[in-house]
Amino acid sequence: MQTYLEPTQKAGRALFMRGIQGEVVMLNLLRLRQEADYAANPELAPAQPISGAEAYDRYIAHTLPYLTQSGGALLFLGEGGPFLIGPEGERWDRAMLVKQSSVQAFMAFAGHDAYLAGLGHRTAAVEDSRLLPLVQYPLPDVDRT
Repeated sequence: MQTYLEPTQKAGRALFMRGIQGEVVMLNLLRLRQEADYAANPELAPAQPISGAEAYDRYIAHTLPYLTQSGGALLFLGEGGPFLIGPEGERWDRAMLVKQSSVQAFMAFAGHDAYLAGLGHRTAAVEDSRLLPLVQYPLPDVDRT
């Protein structure tokens, strides 16, 4: 089974090519490791092993100040599980909605050195992920008579 942990250059280019004007909301679906794997970032590893969920909580705590400074906001963080409609046996442990004022602001946030210094907590925590940029769609007029 293929996993997805980081965006590709092609996907990043495609996001810019969409020409999104204004706010963008990122839908994150996350499958977490049973035990966090800090092999790629041993300098961030805690003294004792922790779960992927605990490592992701450390990532959130590290990230929120930089997200807020960049004009972004965490709109929703929730616990997931199996789908009601979707592939049987597929699960996502966490779902998250992150709002940013623009694609450019999102990219600046994602490239901020201080933010990147704690990205290893996410790497240690996440087994698989999906990230879907969303743009608000206007609701259709509905006759409510």
